Order: sequence, then C-alpha cells, then structure tokens
Amino acid sequence: FQKHEFFVDMTCEGCSNAVTRVLQKLGGVSFDIDLPNKKVSIDSEHTVDTLLETLKKTGKNTSYLGEKSA
Repeated sequence: FQKHEFFVDMTCEGCSNAVTRVLQKLGGVSFDIDLPNKKVSIDSEHTVDTLLETLKKTGKNTSYLGEKSA
C-alpha cells in the first residue's frame, strides 16, 4: 500500500470524527489523524482522487500533501 498524506482543516475532535466516519464508510483504508497539525495519513489501495473526494465530504478544506515514505 502507498501511504498518502493529506491536509484537512480540522479544528476539533468533532472534525477528526467526521474524517474517521467518511474513511470508514469508504473502507479498505488504515489511517492516522494528526489533529494538532491538521494532517491525515492514509494507507490505501484507493487512488488519491478517491481519497481526496472522500475527505472533502467532511466539508473541510482539504488538500493532498504527497506520498509519505514508510
């Protein structure tokens, strides 16, 4: 799996819960949420586009930061 890193404008626990919800609904992902730094690292077979669209469902400002080396 490729590990991808995304910026998601999360300000609180509620925001990170929203991210968790949309990613779990998508399935086939394992992820870490770094709330203080507003980053989400995702391990997945899904394309970056799919992951980005999924994260955007939270209504938060989201952008792709790049691949993360293991």
